[in-house]
Amino acid sequence: MPSILENTDSRSSRVGEPLLRVENLSVQFIKPHEARSIVKNIQFSISRGETFALVGENASGKSVTAQSVLQLFPYFSNHRLTGQVYFQNQPLIGTSEPILEALRGGKIGMIFQDPIHSLNPLHPIGQQIGESLALHSNLSGRECHKRVMELLKGVGIKHSEHRIHAFPHELSGGECQRVMIAMAIANDPLLLIADEPTTSLDVINEAEILKLLKSIQQKLGMAILLITHSLKMVRKVADRVAVLKEGEIVENKSTGALFQNPSHPYTQALLNAERLPDAPSLSASNNVLLSVQNVSVSFTFRKGLFRRVTERIKAVDHASFELQEGETLGIVGASGSGKSTLCAALCRLHKVQGKIYFRGAPLHALSPRALRPLRRELQIVFQNPFRCLNPRWSVQHIIEEGLAVHYPSLTKSAREARVIALMQTVGLDPKTRHHYPHEFSGGQKQRIAIARAVILKPQCIILDEPTSALDHITQKQILELLRRLQVEFNLAYLFISHDLTVIRSFCHRVLVMQNGRIIESGFPKDIFAHPQHEYTKQLVKAALLQI
Repeated sequence: MPSILENTDSRSSRVGEPLLRVENLSVQFIKPHEARSIVKNIQFSISRGETFALVGENASGKSVTAQSVLQLFPYFSNHRLTGQVYFQNQPLIGTSEPILEALRGGKIGMIFQDPIHSLNPLHPIGQQIGESLALHSNLSGRECHKRVMELLKGVGIKHSEHRIHAFPHELSGGECQRVMIAMAIANDPLLLIADEPTTSLDVINEAEILKLLKSIQQKLGMAILLITHSLKMVRKVADRVAVLKEGEIVENKSTGALFQNPSHPYTQALLNAERLPDAPSLSASNNVLLSVQNVSVSFTFRKGLFRRVTERIKAVDHASFELQEGETLGIVGASGSGKSTLCAALCRLHKVQGKIYFRGAPLHALSPRALRPLRRELQIVFQNPFRCLNPRWSVQHIIEEGLAVHYPSLTKSAREARVIALMQTVGLDPKTRHHYPHEFSGGQKQRIAIARAVILKPQCIILDEPTSALDHITQKQILELLRRLQVEFNLAYLFISHDLTVIRSFCHRVLVMQNGRIIESGFPKDIFAHPQHEYTKQLVKAALLQI
């Protein structure tokens, strides 16, 4: 099997040949007394060596289109496919399962949107990558291990000799995304379906991954079906673009023609949503809400019969900063730089060294019982709304959970009234409060997570990548919602994001983290116009901002 680092492959000479054709594809999901059309009579083709992008809002049908190629719908879904998908002139819809299994992970690789859900939590990542190789190649055990190590290094996993034995929960979101990419390219596919392949990555790592994918594409003559809401990424890598709206392709052009002269109003709205307003000025305040002094967080790794410590990693290293009432403080940095670990430590979700004061109370020294009343004042919206919402609970139950814990004297009807009022505030239909998370789009799930945090009327909310999985239109709506809530409730935000455009638009001040340390801080206009640290300069350059 050729290496991803080798320069030659016979397929590279066949760039331009038709590889994938989608003709009049329609997909319906069928429920009792209802058939919902997700994809409606779409058609497109992809040639060898070409990158074809599907863009559109969340729930526009992009991922369903990708899943239709290999018929990777959830086992419990009742669906109907019409039309046809051809791969190397072979019809796939209606073909036998063994043929599809040979293609999946072999000639057609796929990077799924949510790497955490797609990786098996019970198996080390090396084993999971090795399974794909074992199914589609005749490599020996030693050769397979060597190939896995090569793949992990190729996608930029640091300390791969240790990480090969790590479980998914021990990796950052960006590292899990890299593992998914390694699995997808393990067998040098002819077609790579990339569903939001860089959602969890910072701008530097995103640039590296895109460069890696383009390099592999050129060496293997591989075609890429790219699904993304990042128009900036589409500009960088796509040859052609199709815009999906409510399951229909409303525009299909070359990348240059689409961005220079978008003809459909919906395409124009997508491009306009890229432009975010500048952050509002912060009124002067001397009221320090949160004070962090020399906070460090370390993780130890143990092995062997006697569980001896073999490695100690300092995820956060002597971090210090202050947050004022009503302020938004942005935190940026590479995946694994310690951003999420730092914010989880502020909520005492990790054991910490150093001091944390919230409204003058020493969070670092409080017992769990004494800490509990303060938890309602300091809430967190986690990175992935798909994971943080209990799939077995209704939206009513999810949002009111905090009320039941912190205000047990409230009656059921009083809790329901608060949930209804807050759902209206965050732009959700209260009639859907008895629905379950899987019935909502990504943007709606994010609104549910925000509502769950806001219902306790906190003074500070930690927002961990609240817009990373959202299209530009939905992203803009969520940011406007957060601004409105901040003014209405005088909220302070700790805002973690990889998107420097969002940070510059939304935050009053910015912290830059690298390897667990805060290396630079200041106002967004100063940080992005005149970065002092070399790493900050790399971030700004990778984000295509003017230095």
